[in-house]
Amino acid sequence: MDEESKQVASLPIDTAKFTGIICAVPPTPRIANRETGQLRVDRDTGKTMYQVGLCLMSGASADVVTVNVPGEPSGVQLGMPVAVRDLVATPWENDGRHGVAFRAAEIRPLSAPAPAGKGAAQ
Repeated sequence: MDEESKQVASLPIDTAKFTGIICAVPPTPRIANRETGQLRVDRDTGKTMYQVGLCLMSGASADVVTVNVPGEPSGVQLGMPVAVRDLVATPWENDGRHGVAFRAAEIRPLSAPAPAGKGAAQ
């Protein structure tokens, strides 16, 4: 149990460095308890957690990662280019298994209008 309680730093990811980010697996609610069907809830916001498979493209390479996000990413569909806000990677280890968990504050369709003053130059 001691390994589970270790505090691990989250590493911010600069999404502007990717040449494209596309929804590879549509949003689905995260299940906290498979027996009861209880959904996982974000501790800070109280919103249901969703997971989205994103294809992160950079140059001639691409990786698909599962990203957790609080609240349903409305309008995000399979094959759609998306914008990701505050993406972080957190290394984890549990009972000899290890990996990297990805989390974002928001995932939205790229075609959605940007908030005033926040337009992206591309």
